[in-house]
Amino acid sequence: MPKILLVEDNEMNRDMLSRRLERKGYEIVIAIDGEQGVAMAQSERPALILMDMSLPVIDGWEATRRIRALPTFSDVPVIALTAHAMAGDQEKCVAAGCDDYDTKPVDLPRLLAKIEALLLRESAA
Repeated sequence: MPKILLVEDNEMNRDMLSRRLERKGYEIVIAIDGEQGVAMAQSERPALILMDMSLPVIDGWEATRRIRALPTFSDVPVIALTAHAMAGDQEKCVAAGCDDYDTKPVDLPRLLAKIEALLLRESAA
């Protein structure tokens, strides 16, 4: 069962997404801000990270950059989750080190397809 780190400050979003992903067979660990997300990435060693970009303490862009700077995390897939759907936001997320980007509110089938594709890519590597 792949472990996913969900970094999300909104309690309703955390609850909804974690329950739906657990029902799909994923183990979910949760961080509520960017700083905690970086620490939990190191302690929990997830197979994939779902990163909200608008976080307290440090934002998702900085948290992703810090995670990418860790020697053993250069290949852990990160999917940005954001309500920002303006032109250039996807490019900004990719520039910070995210592998993919998904908008809120989350479309679960679309997000699951992205998660499965990235996990498959990692297992093939």
